[in-house]
Amino acid sequence: MGELIGLVAVVMIFGIPMLAIWTKHQKEMRQHTGGIADGDAARLVEQVEVLQDRVEVLERIVTDRGYDLATQIEALRDARDTVAQATTRSPKETTR
Repeated sequence: MGELIGLVAVVMIFGIPMLAIWTKHQKEMRQHTGGIADGDAARLVEQVEVLQDRVEVLERIVTDRGYDLATQIEALRDARDTVAQATTRSPKETTR
């Protein structure tokens, strides 16, 4: 019985401070997570859903073959404009 009392004493010496630290931590965590009101949390969830929908639409647009085709057409127009500008330069401009 005497060795059991020693064991209980050691457990209590280390256990009580650890329990105090743990409960303090739990209390602080509750305070931090309680900082967002329920209405704000619902609004934020709704906003995230709206943004996810918008991202899905943008992904569909970018991966759509029509968008790729439009991008290629614009690139060809830009290339054509560059060639047209190069051929319309005067001889003085090309010798520089």
